[in-house]
Amino acid sequence: MRILFKTSYLDDIRLLKHSGYSFWYGVLVVALVVAPALLAEFYVGELSQIFVLAIAGVGLMLLIGYTGLASLGHGAFMAIGAYTDTYLITKGVPFPIAFVTAGLLAMVAGIAVALPANRMTGIYLAIATLAFSQIVEQIVVRWESVTRGFQGMPVPPPDILGHPLSQAWEFYYLCLAVLIVVVLGAVNLTRSPTGRAMVAIRDSEISAQSLGVNLVRYKTIAFALSAGITGLAGALLGHKLKFISPDAFNILLSIQLLLMVVVGGLGSIHGAIYGAIFVGGLPQAIALMRDYLPGAISRTPGLEPGLFGLVMILIVLFEPMGIYGRWLKIKAYFDFFPLYRRSTFKRQRSYLKTERVR
Repeated sequence: MRILFKTSYLDDIRLLKHSGYSFWYGVLVVALVVAPALLAEFYVGELSQIFVLAIAGVGLMLLIGYTGLASLGHGAFMAIGAYTDTYLITKGVPFPIAFVTAGLLAMVAGIAVALPANRMTGIYLAIATLAFSQIVEQIVVRWESVTRGFQGMPVPPPDILGHPLSQAWEFYYLCLAVLIVVVLGAVNLTRSPTGRAMVAIRDSEISAQSLGVNLVRYKTIAFALSAGITGLAGALLGHKLKFISPDAFNILLSIQLLLMVVVGGLGSIHGAIYGAIFVGGLPQAIALMRDYLPGAISRTPGLEPGLFGLVMILIVLFEPMGIYGRWLKIKAYFDFFPLYRRSTFKRQRSYLKTERVR
C-alpha cells in the first residue's frame, strides 16, 4: 500500500500523484504509439473510432459528470462540428483552420443553448437539449445548399501541410494527438478554480451560490467547453466515416454518448475513456460472439441495442460508479487487504441538508 504525504496545496492538485502514475501512463503512451506497427489495419481503425468517442465522452463528462447538467443533445454538437469542418474543407480552407473553426462554432452553439437552459435543471434540461438536437437535425436536412440534405456529403481526408492523411495509421495518430491534448486540458480544468466551481454546482447549487459561485457564468462555461470538445470529435468522426448524412447524428448517437459516460463512471475523465472503450468495443465483441451463440440467438435482430440496455440496467442497479468505480474498488481491496471493509464504498445520500431549506 502506497501512502502519500502531502505537505503543500500543490501536492493536492499535482497532475501525477506519484512516480507510479508516471511509469504506467508512460507505458500506455508508448504502447499506443507503437500499436499501428503491430496491429492490422482494421484494428487500427477501431482504435481511431474509440479515440473519437473518448474525445466526445470527455466533453460530455465535463457537463454531466463535473457540473451535473443532463444533456440528450450532444449528437447535435457533433453534427455541427462534422458539417462545418467538411463544408470549409470543400471550399478550400486548410484542415487545421477548418477543424478549429468547427470546434468554435459548436462552442457558440453551446452558449446559445446554455443561455435559456440555465433556468432549467434535471429532466427539463434534458428535454430542452433533446429539442435542440431535433432542431439541428431539421436544419441539416433542409439546408441543402450547405449540407446537401439526405444526399449526404463525402468528407475529404484531413490535409496537414499539403500531405493528406489517407492512411489508417496516419489518421490514428491524429486522433491520438487530439485525445491527449483534450484529456490534458480537461484534467487541468478540473484542478483549476473553474473546475472546482463546476463540481460545487454539481454537488449543491444552493451551497455553491452561497459561497459566491456565479451559477449562470459557470454553467455557460461548462456548456461551451463541452460543446466545443464534442464539435472537435464530430469533425474527426466525419473523417472517420468519410461520408456524412443526417442519419449519422440522430438521437441514438446522443443516447450512446450518455450511455458511455454513465457506464464508464460519472465524475471522472478515466470514466469517459473506459466508457469509450466499452461502447466502441462492444459491437465487435458482439460480432465475434455471434459465431459461438446458438443460431436462434445470433440471428436475433436488435441484439446490440438489447445488450446496451441490459448493461445500462445492470450498471445502474449494481455499479452506479461505473467501470472506473469498480476498478477503484478492486484497487482499494488489494491496497488494504486484509483490512478492507465492504462498507468502504457504501452509497451516501445525494443531497445536502442545506437543500432542504427552501
